[in-house]
Amino acid sequence: MSREYRIETKCIQSGWKPKKGEPRQMPIYQSTTFKYDTTDEMGRLFDLKDNGYFYTRCQNPTNDFVAAKIADLEGGVAAVLTSSGQAANFYAVFNICEAGDHVICASAIYGGTLNVLGVTAKKMGIECTFIDVDAPAEELEKAFRPNTKAVVAETIANPSLVVLDIEKMANLAHSHGVPLIVDNTFATPVNCNPFQWGADIITHSTTKYMDGHAAQVGGAIVDSGNFDWEAHAEKFPGLTQPDESYHGVVYTKQFGKAAYITKINAQLMRDLGSIPSPMNCFILNLGLESMVLRVERHCYNAQKTAEYLEAHPLVSKVNYPGLPGDKYYELAQKYMPKGTCGVISFELKGGREAAVKFMDSLKLASIVTHVADAKTSVLHPASHTHRQLNDEQLVAAGVSPGMIRLSVGIEHIEDILEDLEQALAASEK
Repeated sequence: MSREYRIETKCIQSGWKPKKGEPRQMPIYQSTTFKYDTTDEMGRLFDLKDNGYFYTRCQNPTNDFVAAKIADLEGGVAAVLTSSGQAANFYAVFNICEAGDHVICASAIYGGTLNVLGVTAKKMGIECTFIDVDAPAEELEKAFRPNTKAVVAETIANPSLVVLDIEKMANLAHSHGVPLIVDNTFATPVNCNPFQWGADIITHSTTKYMDGHAAQVGGAIVDSGNFDWEAHAEKFPGLTQPDESYHGVVYTKQFGKAAYITKINAQLMRDLGSIPSPMNCFILNLGLESMVLRVERHCYNAQKTAEYLEAHPLVSKVNYPGLPGDKYYELAQKYMPKGTCGVISFELKGGREAAVKFMDSLKLASIVTHVADAKTSVLHPASHTHRQLNDEQLVAAGVSPGMIRLSVGIEHIEDILEDLEQALAASEK
């Protein structure tokens, strides 16, 4: 779709483009396989000489329509959907890394991403160094090695709400000939365009604001098409050298700017799966159509809630980049002038015990292992998403034992505030 359209229009119109007599609503291609008339026709698909579909584990039309919409929303050249945000973050890294390689990752990041890069990838021979993204560039330079293949971070960290200086990190990564991979889940393309500031690859947990209704689990990887893999060919042999499992195809030579996403579809999906079901992609697309409207309300409600909590006598600390006194306010104004997200983290003066009482007293908000959907929800990261981390790792991830993560929904703001008020009163009894 033409880039002239604004994001509100792209959310509705991008992706599925029906021809005469075709359904206006995107069809669900709920089929494992696709028929061809000759052996050669299918053989050419397996050789990557023709475009088409043969088995849904690798690609499916419904999935690709939604991936094309997300690529358009982010301003990328191509995208692929995965069965979860975890799969998206793993594939984004594993697509350009192998045993013996090294990646750099922000320490203030979602606990699942920290685990997959710090524990699981290590078992596969990929080492990860975790960094404080707020450190000066001169200090961060020390983390790079000759075998470093990528820098990974989040636009807004989950749950600490650290705002990434995208431009700084992109310049740093590029000076070492590696791409910057940014998880844009919390900000969404509604509020932030990481490619504009030099990021090369964007990932999403589409389970969150993109879906918006906690109805499907999914992920997405979007390539800007801007990183020159050929200029650093020795670092990325998987893209720039022959792939013997596809008769020696060289992805950068044959697919140009689509090389990175093509390799994920053709190689990682073929070997590892993790593709979402067409039905889940259909549900995701319905969420995308209303994403701009929902994100605007999420941000409005979160701003009001953050201001309320900041002024409350039982609250010791509020993290929300929309507050003028927040450490990341200026960065948020630079990268996300329209708003940040609907997630707030805060601490009560009574610590962990008060936090538990507060959460157990909520009536409207739900205690769930989820965030960023229409319903207001709450979670205690030290007990839930970051439970596997020790105290030192919790501090590095920006998570204190008493931190509460509040995902502000799109209910009426007065109902949300009234629920918080009665739960806060109960927390000191």
